[in-house]
Amino acid sequence: MMTNERIEGTISELAAQEVYHELKQSNDFVGFARQFIFSPEHRVARNALWVLTKASDEELSQLQGMLHELTALAMRTGDSAVRRLSLNIVLRLKMEEDDLRTDFLDFCLEHMADVREFPGIQSLCLKLAFRMCQFYPELMEELKRTLEAMEMDYYTPAIKCVRNKILSGKMK
Repeated sequence: MMTNERIEGTISELAAQEVYHELKQSNDFVGFARQFIFSPEHRVARNALWVLTKASDEELSQLQGMLHELTALAMRTGDSAVRRLSLNIVLRLKMEEDDLRTDFLDFCLEHMADVREFPGIQSLCLKLAFRMCQFYPELMEELKRTLEAMEMDYYTPAIKCVRNKILSGKMK
């Protein structure tokens, strides 16, 4: 098992890759996640999540059983980097109709439209809201109405692009 010292401080891309390769060798993505991503030290949680983003989708699928814990982390953290990285991992996991949480959908709808939110978080929330709404036509219609009502002058080109893909039916 890895020690906190490896991911406590500021770590470089090279160090993150080294930790990822050790993690890949041990193939204990769940143990690593449980040990580090819920740390009260935001830097430890952020670094651990960053290491996990290096994993392939197949490797990350080991975290499928932690889907609700990861969504809860994204919703409750006050650290924007932890929020963005945990949302990134949630986006890469499977989401079935049974996984739909209305509190998480509300969170995504709120943060995707919040012009004070970081664009990376807005974009991830847009994509996740779209994914959750796909299970219910009435929610998809509500999402489209919300997107159409957004005043796009206040958003970055990246957000406009994701919004337009959803509205044009090109988002999968």
